[in-house]
Amino acid sequence: MVTVATRASRTGTRALAVGMVMAITMNAFEAMSVATAMPAVAEDLGGDALYGAAFSAYMLANLIAIVAAGEQADRRGPALPFIGAITVFAAGLLVAGLAPTILVVVVGRALQGAGAGALASVAYVAVGRAWPVERQPHIFALLAAAWVVPSLIAPAAAGFVSEEFSWRWVFLGLLPLLPVLAALALPSLGALGVPSRPVPPSRVGRAVVLAAGAGLVVTGLAAENPAVLVGLAIPGLLVAIPALARLLPPGVGRAARGTAAAVVARLFVGMAFFGTDTFIPLAATRIHGVTTLVAGLVITAASITWTLGAQWSARAAGRHDPGLTVRAGFVAVALGIVLTLPVVGESTPLWTTSLAWTVAGLGIGLVFNTTSVTAMAAALPGGEGLVASQLQIADALGFALVGGIGGALVGLADRGSVSLSGALAIQFGLSFAAAVVGAVLGGRVTPVKEVPARS
Repeated sequence: MVTVATRASRTGTRALAVGMVMAITMNAFEAMSVATAMPAVAEDLGGDALYGAAFSAYMLANLIAIVAAGEQADRRGPALPFIGAITVFAAGLLVAGLAPTILVVVVGRALQGAGAGALASVAYVAVGRAWPVERQPHIFALLAAAWVVPSLIAPAAAGFVSEEFSWRWVFLGLLPLLPVLAALALPSLGALGVPSRPVPPSRVGRAVVLAAGAGLVVTGLAAENPAVLVGLAIPGLLVAIPALARLLPPGVGRAARGTAAAVVARLFVGMAFFGTDTFIPLAATRIHGVTTLVAGLVITAASITWTLGAQWSARAAGRHDPGLTVRAGFVAVALGIVLTLPVVGESTPLWTTSLAWTVAGLGIGLVFNTTSVTAMAAALPGGEGLVASQLQIADALGFALVGGIGGALVGLADRGSVSLSGALAIQFGLSFAAAVVGAVLGGRVTPVKEVPARS
């Protein structure tokens, strides 16, 4: 059997890097554009009650695809899951772009989440197999830099398209880029080949169980009747927690040093950052009365500072304790949330919100890149897909949780139980709490070579 290292040497890492940057760029365009357009989607289709569900469905499907793609990359090489990823992603764009109701948009978002999750998993696997450990911090920083152009263009473009044409073209307009992505990435991914190390039994079933349990929790949170909330959320937790424990690395419950601590950090930084970032455009449009275009621009600068944080983390790799870098990142995210909180009031100028949120962007860049490098460096040869999926399970779960909780709070505001300003203030407060927990645990992110994962 041809080894991964041999195949990678034939490929040429420059071509592979270009393909993976294109994949992340596609994900970034989709994420930034849809976050900007969703207020217009909800207003057009009367879907405030399902606003959070559109994000939660994306991440729950993302969660399953992450596990499946990582597993297939370890079994058959990364090319096959990559083909599946772009196919499902294209279907999701088509479904959402043609959706007659907000519920169909949610279905389309689920398909997009599955495709995006598989693309991200393939990118992590490619970095872990094609580059030596000492080069990986710089490659992960390069992938973070793939967010720069989308962050500059996508929010403004999505806002313009939504206002001048239709929000539907925010989805449909991305379709022509997918064949270009396939042409760039597939040859290099195919040359990476199949790892020779045996992989453990399939974990996809557990991912489905986890997504189902998390979906029950999220649905329960959105229910108007407290009895329905309890009736769905408690069984959901009972289903999800055991499955999650088997999907994540040993020691994650106590944030054990190494991959487990990196996974925990990713969970909390996702809850902290996206628990605020997802709802800033909603505050801008509904409380401040600005256009979708302006609302998108408010969060643009944070994506740029995310890239700067990742670049600084790459330069610091090997010279600074990664635990300190992660803690500094969480402190920055917490500070950014505090500085951004006034956006829930009508009198706060939005330009101050945009500046304040750049602090959080810098923080998540520090945390993401450092945890990626630390965890992937600890992966056993041929097990990069497993570790990549564990990191991204935490990402997906964190995003789904904040989408569900935030969506429930927005639903309460829509029913008049609380003001929208009050609902968003609660959401931002929960995000701040997640950042504080992350800062406490972040010091445990240190390089530790992993033992073979349990099945």
